[in-house]
Amino acid sequence: MNDSTVTLPWLVIRQDDNGNRYRVGRYATRAEAQKVVDSLGARGHKQLYWVERIGSNATG
Repeated sequence: MNDSTVTLPWLVIRQDDNGNRYRVGRYATRAEAQKVVDSLGARGHKQLYWVERIGSNATG
């Protein structure tokens, strides 16, 4: 499988204290993305992390 055939529709998004949003990574499954969110959230930082699907209207 080459890069042009891989679909990674799930994003992990991070929002900092100032409201700035950053894409942390792209993943093939929601479960994989949620595992990353859970891992990052467990570190005790005050950042907000969540999963979005590409094409959703959540980020505008």
